Amino acid sequence: MNIIPPSYTILDNLDHESLAVRIEYCGRVCYKSEDKIDHQSAIPFAEKMAEHGHNSVLEMGVITLKVTCTDHSVIEKFFATIPRFLHIDHTNEGTLIITGSVRAFREMFIFYPNSEVVQAVSTFLAERHPYFYANMKTKPQKCEGITVQKLDLATVDNMPAKQRNKHRHIAVKFVINRAVTHEIVRHRPCSFLQESQRYCRYSDNKFGGEITFIKPLFFNEDSEEYKIWEQAMLETEKLYFQLLTTSSPQAARTVLPNSCKTELIVYANFTEWQHIFNLRTTTAAEPSMREVMIPLHEELISRYPDCFS
Repeated sequence: MNIIPPSYTILDNLDHESLAVRIEYCGRVCYKSEDKIDHQSAIPFAEKMAEHGHNSVLEMGVITLKVTCTDHSVIEKFFATIPRFLHIDHTNEGTLIITGSVRAFREMFIFYPNSEVVQAVSTFLAERHPYFYANMKTKPQKCEGITVQKLDLATVDNMPAKQRNKHRHIAVKFVINRAVTHEIVRHRPCSFLQESQRYCRYSDNKFGGEITFIKPLFFNEDSEEYKIWEQAMLETEKLYFQLLTTSSPQAARTVLPNSCKTELIVYANFTEWQHIFNLRTTTAAEPSMREVMIPLHEELISRYPDCFS
């Protein structure tokens, strides 16, 4: 048995990586298969996620586009499609700023292929990232009079604060217990990927042949309550390994408690992170939630004071 404190990591290193690299890194957290990552693995992994419709993984790649169109009626037609899961600003006559995940852009093309803006955006993305559109029955077509360009991270960071909060996304990986994740995943709109007890076999060598639990902040280590908790975790680990001798991980996991360590990636824009902090750092919030959210909030304040202070 292994006992560790909760923690978080801001995944800002991924901000400068390709969509495929980001998607692979986040996706492999689910199966704890990060050891399979190499310099050639990202695109095949991302293509497989698109082919099999693993949409939650495709949400981990977000891109911001500037779309310019000379025909205003074409933009009106685009808004009539009611695009899902996209953040859109109509900055001036004929110019759109659109931010969305790979999933959102793929589904936009699937459901609204007759929109010229959708066709232009999809063509742009398919040319840059053909593996996301390889399994499509129809292919996007170029549209005259519409130009699409990618906005880099520096451009997004230099947007006015209100606009940046909508378009700027950041991912955080939490190492926490499952009671906390049950609360975090209630937030909308966010994207989540979590370590899967269904597929992870904790008796394997890559897990050290043991279950990792998150140290509870409620009990002092020298207290009677902590001893009771520790004994319960030891007994749980024993029963889990016993079940694994005749059952699959998805069956054996039914005895695992909330104290189990899990890894959860949360990906959201600044506006949603502000909302999360407003709820999860107050004195009314669950103490284990505050244990990670308060220091995360403080770190983001130091990085982006005009957004999070």
